Amino acid sequence: MNDELQHLKNLGKTSAQWLHAVGIHSASDLRRLGAVDAYRAVKARGFRASKVLLYAIEGALLDVHWNDIPAQRKEELNQQVDHLAALKKA
Repeated sequence: MNDELQHLKNLGKTSAQWLHAVGIHSASDLRRLGAVDAYRAVKARGFRASKVLLYAIEGALLDVHWNDIPAQRKEELNQQVDHLAALKKA
């Protein structure tokens, strides 16, 4: 199977399967949704994804290894996830 998502940096078989399960099937789907919303969709579906998936998606969108994303950007991503989670609870 030629899976476009698996050709992106940082994304392997499991992360691609999770993304497919939430309706993300291509790089353009992923770009349209963005790292935070894609990560939140995976988590909402019940998959046990860690924050590394969030960074991996961001890295895939930027074509960099997730570990090379600056700490400040990772913190911004975490804050966005936390903010959206708080809004959902309110």
